[in-house]
Amino acid sequence: MTATLHPATLRPGDTVALVSPSGPVPAERVEAAVAVLTGWGLAPRVYPHVLARHGYFGGTDDERLGDLNDALGDEQVRAVLCTRGGYGAQRITDRVDLDAVRRDPKVVMGFSDITALHLALWRGARLATVHGPVAAQFDKGADSATALGARHALMSGEPVVVAADPAEDTHGVRTGGRAEGTLLGGNLSLLVSTLGTPHLPDLTGAILLIEDVGEYPYRVDRMLTHLRRSGALDGVAGIAVGQFTDCADAWPVTIADVLTERLLDLGLPVLGGLPIGHGTQHTAVPLGTRAVLDADSGTLTVAAATA
Repeated sequence: MTATLHPATLRPGDTVALVSPSGPVPAERVEAAVAVLTGWGLAPRVYPHVLARHGYFGGTDDERLGDLNDALGDEQVRAVLCTRGGYGAQRITDRVDLDAVRRDPKVVMGFSDITALHLALWRGARLATVHGPVAAQFDKGADSATALGARHALMSGEPVVVAADPAEDTHGVRTGGRAEGTLLGGNLSLLVSTLGTPHLPDLTGAILLIEDVGEYPYRVDRMLTHLRRSGALDGVAGIAVGQFTDCADAWPVTIADVLTERLLDLGLPVLGGLPIGHGTQHTAVPLGTRAVLDADSGTLTVAAATA
């Protein structure tokens, strides 16, 4: 198996690229991100099409891909931060410059639709990345839990420890047990969308992270059933359940009910209530690195993506 690529931990003075590979982003939110990153001692570089708009995309496919590949190939750039999710990353992932990634691995961070990019970088180059806030979310403030967690994941080089939060809707989704493996996954909808494509990860021995937003319980049921029927979950070591935000409808079935029914009978350690995903505040975690899921103690510990 190809060795995992670990980019260097960010240091003050490093150049970080802001790109928009998915949906469009308001200028004021990019300005907020620039202010926060500058406050960390980093040198943000806003790419030419960051504020572009083409329908529901942050620019045309070629514009979004061009900015992304330019950033991945620039030796001065040490991190690529995606400004927002939305939709569109899957339309360009087949043309990402993986040679540039292998030649000069750098930190890539984002979540939601950026899950498509995480999966492509993992399958194509074995790059460890960061499932963390898109840069637009730095408008929450430099002292927000979301921003501080991102800074830790990008700049500390230390493991991330996430504790299950009783306030999360998925907190009751839990079995006992402990599992170790590579943390993979992210947004459930995007993961399911990789079925039948070259970017579906091999989850054998992995800790699978899942989260989502705005999906009714029956849709989550459908996606989990699809994963089960496809065989994608065969061999998974454990499942880390993050935030399922705004996932309710008129039926008297909660998202926790669905997750409990479709996951717990797999006979794996499952830990819900993790503040990872689309919550008001959420924690950045590395992907593609070793993780320990301890459902008994209610913690997920993930090794740093950077070295």
